[in-house]
Amino acid sequence: MPDSLNQPESDEAQSSGRIPTNMRTLLLLEALGRSSKAMTPTELNASIGLPKQTVHRLCATLEAEGFLIRDVDGKGFRAARRARMLGAGLLHASWANIARHQVIDRLAQETGETVNFVVPEDDGMRYLDRVDTSWSFRIQLPVGTAVPFHATASGKVFMASLPPKARTAFVAALNLKPMTKATHTYPETLLAELKQIAKQGYAEDNEEFHDDMVAIAVAVRDARDRYVGSLAVHGPIQRMSIEQARAMRPLLQRAAERLREAVFI
Repeated sequence: MPDSLNQPESDEAQSSGRIPTNMRTLLLLEALGRSSKAMTPTELNASIGLPKQTVHRLCATLEAEGFLIRDVDGKGFRAARRARMLGAGLLHASWANIARHQVIDRLAQETGETVNFVVPEDDGMRYLDRVDTSWSFRIQLPVGTAVPFHATASGKVFMASLPPKARTAFVAALNLKPMTKATHTYPETLLAELKQIAKQGYAEDNEEFHDDMVAIAVAVRDARDRYVGSLAVHGPIQRMSIEQARAMRPLLQRAAERLREAVFI
């Protein structure tokens, strides 16, 4: 296989945009995917703004590797078999995301509040999927937002899923920054709550992350009972008390089971 897709570009090409080499290939394929017709290197250059020399070289390499094919006029390029198979594979793989979103949407309708699917990452719990409440008064935490482990119901559910020794070590490594007056700032109190969460199967956020916001979360597990994410509902206390949040627990647990059956099989 030619190495030109991964080799450094010339100084001229590198200085004219500083886009990583592999990203240039994706931008070219993306431009072709958006077009309803074959595109010449000149048209691709106008679409993605890469140097002409770079576009010609990438087209030649992708053609040699079976990702692009020349149009009947010999000037333009269109997707070949390997690119079509790649696109079809990615589309097929999206069924899990669609199923997950449908479960979350149903839960949002049942609770009337915002529902989030949240996963742990290096910088905290990250919102991977979300359905907003229909109420105009809502708390804005969009998809992609990272929130603290120690101050959120979703983060506490994740930590409670860890074995006791790993849980203790994880908490010891955290910066227990106070987000509100109710945030855990001492490892001992946080660990005590995590132990209780592990027993009861759900976690609460009683104005620990944001003043005037409460939340409840449960773990989503796969077929081998391994934690894969947190399913959470949150809302403003002006509309949802902590007692009302607790009453939503059976709905969350049923939704978590639907996710296990539909997505994490």
